[in-house]
Amino acid sequence: MTQVAERSEVQAAQAKNKPAETSDRSIIYTDKAPVPLGTYSQGVKVGNMIFLAAQTPVVPGTNDIAEGGFEGQVRQTFSNLKTMAEACGGTLADVVQVTVYITDISKFTTMNAIMAEYFTQPYPARTTVGAAQLARNTLVAIDAIMVTRS
Repeated sequence: MTQVAERSEVQAAQAKNKPAETSDRSIIYTDKAPVPLGTYSQGVKVGNMIFLAAQTPVVPGTNDIAEGGFEGQVRQTFSNLKTMAEACGGTLADVVQVTVYITDISKFTTMNAIMAEYFTQPYPARTTVGAAQLARNTLVAIDAIMVTRS
């Protein structure tokens, strides 16, 4: 019964584009980033920590995969991550941990250079994982943890 009530709050908040309160958690939703296609939230805030679901190179509003090969997909993914950080009331400077999943680890240097376009020092901690395959056959996915001042 409680789960149904919490799910209703989340669904209502998603429809209104604002966080829902579920006990000590706030659910983050924005239609300016790719809409979740599965059973997960775009972001969850607990205290001053925000956990952002993996962003992919999906173009918001169209549901299309970004053009431009690996570089285009990485740029779109970081752009989506930036949009999510802003939807949480922060910036990429608030990100403390990033996990990058790429299907071709030989393109690490390219991904690293593009990341430098979005982040400045001090950089967040980062783990990069070579993945055999990602959803929708995309080439990159990136999740993050943010810490905000409030």
